[in-house]
Amino acid sequence: MFSLFKKRTPVQKLYLFNTKTKQKEEFEPISKAVSIYSCGPTVYHYAHLGNLRSYVFRDVLKRTLLYSGYKVKDVINITDVGHLVSDADEGEDKVEKAVRREGKTAQGITTFYSKEFLNDIKALNIDINKTLFPKATDYIAEQIDLLKKMEEKGLTYKTSDGIYFDTSKFKNYGVLGGIDLEGLKEGARVTLNKEKKNPTDFALWKLSPSGEQRQQEWDSPWGKGFPGWHLECSAMAMKLLGEQIDIHTGGIDHIPVHHNNEIAQSESVTNKKFSRFWLHNQHLKNVGGDKMAKSKENFLRLQTVIDKNINPLSYRYFLLQAHYRSPITFSWEALEASQTALRRLSEQVQNLPKGGSVSEKYKQKFESSVADDLDTSGALALVWMLLKDDSVSDKDKRATLVDFDKVLGLDLFNISFEKIVEVPEEVHKLAEERELARKSKNWQKADQLREEIDKLGFVIKDAESGFKIEKK
Repeated sequence: MFSLFKKRTPVQKLYLFNTKTKQKEEFEPISKAVSIYSCGPTVYHYAHLGNLRSYVFRDVLKRTLLYSGYKVKDVINITDVGHLVSDADEGEDKVEKAVRREGKTAQGITTFYSKEFLNDIKALNIDINKTLFPKATDYIAEQIDLLKKMEEKGLTYKTSDGIYFDTSKFKNYGVLGGIDLEGLKEGARVTLNKEKKNPTDFALWKLSPSGEQRQQEWDSPWGKGFPGWHLECSAMAMKLLGEQIDIHTGGIDHIPVHHNNEIAQSESVTNKKFSRFWLHNQHLKNVGGDKMAKSKENFLRLQTVIDKNINPLSYRYFLLQAHYRSPITFSWEALEASQTALRRLSEQVQNLPKGGSVSEKYKQKFESSVADDLDTSGALALVWMLLKDDSVSDKDKRATLVDFDKVLGLDLFNISFEKIVEVPEEVHKLAEERELARKSKNWQKADQLREEIDKLGFVIKDAESGFKIEKK
């Protein structure tokens, strides 16, 4: 379809909106295997529905490339150290904060939430076949080596709390998203670190505070400490995908700081363009306009959706109705409407007879939609149009929708809407309260809450991944 490496002439060219150039561009890969690096979760807490939008979007991207005949080599990193509570390199490590919150070891925290993240993306039918999930703590040597190269080029300086990148030495700093550097200098972004030469300078290596032992720290040429969040991504991307990659994805919140920092530290060392395309998805917003965020404690988990008797793929359908670059507002009413639509769709397609052929007319239209910067809303509209078209046989409709679902990933021919036990809000709150009691090792309170749940007619079962509520 789009590949330059096919013998036949492509039916459609693939156009993607490149954040760096602020326009749609025709996609042409560096080699036969398209390399994709995606900023993964910081595993100090559950991923919320807003976080998961990023992975549904990049899944559509991966599926579109595979559908088009490309091979794909993709990476979703796991940030298990170094992500501080502030993008300005201030505050404590999010994982260390979670250690205090839950009374576990750092490894216990990161292992648990990594598994939860993987469970969530599998429930959303995200294609992770051959996807690499590198952990930052497994690439400390590569991060130190990359930092040494920057130091040799005179791009770094040392302060009392770490090694920093001097952004004034990288002439194109802020190119992604058109950052107003002069505005920053005038105080638009206040920095708490008076030792920084420029407001945009960022930490490459943070030194462990004197007299304080962190759970995660390593020896380095600059002293005992831990890597900066930005350094991790550049080191892992270049180690696993090479000095130049085709596509880098993430949420729009990564643009001003994290992704500009990745560009600066990577390109200053290699003198090559780090990523040819930068793709970013918009926020998921709550009713009222606030973006969903863990820092605001206004987030919802995928498990909450499941507990309300909603299939996780209904959330995927909800997201596909909007373009990935458009904000979308979450509400339970909208999600339930998506479930109704998906249920109706799956019932219709599962009743279609087998044995047909893909409709070339509809395939061309579908290819045009996804080739236009992954227009999933247009692709979904085409699905419903096809079902209503009496000029296409039922057998051909089925074959065509099987083909379309390779990109949509809705699992249309296998999805089930069997009744999930509805858990009353009171029971769910008691279960969450009991989980907190268990994490703080208050076993007496945990047992008491279990008895209360039992009296309400439900059983709670504990597992490594959390808990499950079942009706007695």
